[in-house]
Amino acid sequence: MMNIEALLAYVREHFPNRYGEKVPMAQYTSFHIGGPADLLVAPESVDELQGLLKEAKKYAVPTFILGNGSNLLVRDGGIRGLVIKLGNHLNGLSACGVTMEAGAGVSLAQAARFAAESGLSGLEFAVGIPGSLGGAVIMNAGAYDGDMGHVVKSVTALNGTGEIVRLTQKDLDFSYRHSALQYQDLVVLSVSFVLKPEEQQIIEAKMADFSRRRRTKQPLDYPSAGSTFKRPFGHYAAALIDEAGLKGMRVGDAMVSPKHAGFVINCGKATARDTLLLMRSIEDKVFAKSGVRLEPEVMIIGEDV
Repeated sequence: MMNIEALLAYVREHFPNRYGEKVPMAQYTSFHIGGPADLLVAPESVDELQGLLKEAKKYAVPTFILGNGSNLLVRDGGIRGLVIKLGNHLNGLSACGVTMEAGAGVSLAQAARFAAESGLSGLEFAVGIPGSLGGAVIMNAGAYDGDMGHVVKSVTALNGTGEIVRLTQKDLDFSYRHSALQYQDLVVLSVSFVLKPEEQQIIEAKMADFSRRRRTKQPLDYPSAGSTFKRPFGHYAAALIDEAGLKGMRVGDAMVSPKHAGFVINCGKATARDTLLLMRSIEDKVFAKSGVRLEPEVMIIGEDV
């Protein structure tokens, strides 16, 4: 049985200024939506992370690892248990030859720019994707015909017993918006990439083009979780939603972006309930129109009110 009070006593002793109780997850997601987490802690070293995971397991407290919260919808009832906020302590970047190493807390934009400065090509697609590398590898994030699965060589992670393990690309079993990490009790610590040599100005020109296209086409002036639905085989989710006449459709303050139908945006004070009702309505109307059933790309967690 979960004993969060016992874990809280440990947290108060070891993380006196780096924890919160009943923390609104809306503060930690790009959607600006989400109810409270029972407990949120921000460790600053791998040792602290190992100790925290060990104690959470000891007291049977469920744990969720949070990066930048950019592909996440937290229900209005929030998250029971522990949320571990990763970030600053997993921010290393280095390159040797065509191999690049990056901490799981590094943002995709940082990783793409560092690769460019190192004369390495392959991460240009990532420059405009919000989020951190850890989450990006787990979800096999991608854009503009590129994704993590094409450039990741290996991942270093903590397993459920606190041991550091290494997974090769074969172990990771990448496919569209999928990796084996989604089903394993692992916390990503760092990522190793194999890239290709290229002139820095050529890489930067490609990144500038991707950034311009993103600014032009996507609703970046509203909170969202990026692309709401996965791309169905043989189709594009945004095109199917647009063809169903759903641009501008809304439930409460959750709305299908008039600028890009693939995005559900938060127009003000959208709740998770608003957003989920809108998503289900989109799925049903698109299916009625095209016979294609959309699947969410955004990760949905937490409890209803």
